[in-house]
Amino acid sequence: MKTSTFQSIMRVLLGGFMTLAGVGHLTFQREEFQAQVPGWLPDDPAFIDFVVVSSGVVEILFGLAMIFLWKHKVKVGIALAIFYVLIFPGNISQYTNGIDAFGLDTDRKRLIRLFFQPVLILWALWSTGALKWLIKRSKK
Repeated sequence: MKTSTFQSIMRVLLGGFMTLAGVGHLTFQREEFQAQVPGWLPDDPAFIDFVVVSSGVVEILFGLAMIFLWKHKVKVGIALAIFYVLIFPGNISQYTNGIDAFGLDTDRKRLIRLFFQPVLILWALWSTGALKWLIKRSKK
C-alpha cells in the first residue's frame, strides 16, 4: 500500500515513540508502568514486573518494525493497532483506580488520556496505509 511522505514520517515518528516507551518499560519508567498493570491481574510483584518487561520488549519490537519493516507496514500497523487495544485496560485501570503515573495525578488528566488511545490506533493504521487497506478490503 502506497503512503505519502508525510505518512512515512509519521510512521517513523510513532516507531521512535514506541521504541522509547519500550526502553522506558525496561529502565527509567519501570515503576510507573508497574503502577498501570490492572488490579485484576495477579498482584505478585514478580508477575507485574514480567508484564512490564515483556510489554516493553514488545513495544521495542513494534517500534523497530514501524521504522524498518516498511515492506510489511500494513501488517505492522494492524498488529500495533491491536496491541493498543489490548493494553487499553491498563489505561482504564489507571483511571478507575486513581493511580498516579506519568504526571497523570488527577482524575481529569487520567480521563483525558483515555481519549488518546483511539488516536494512537488511528495513527498506527493511517501512517502505515493499513486504514486505507482495511477500507478498500471491506468494500470487496
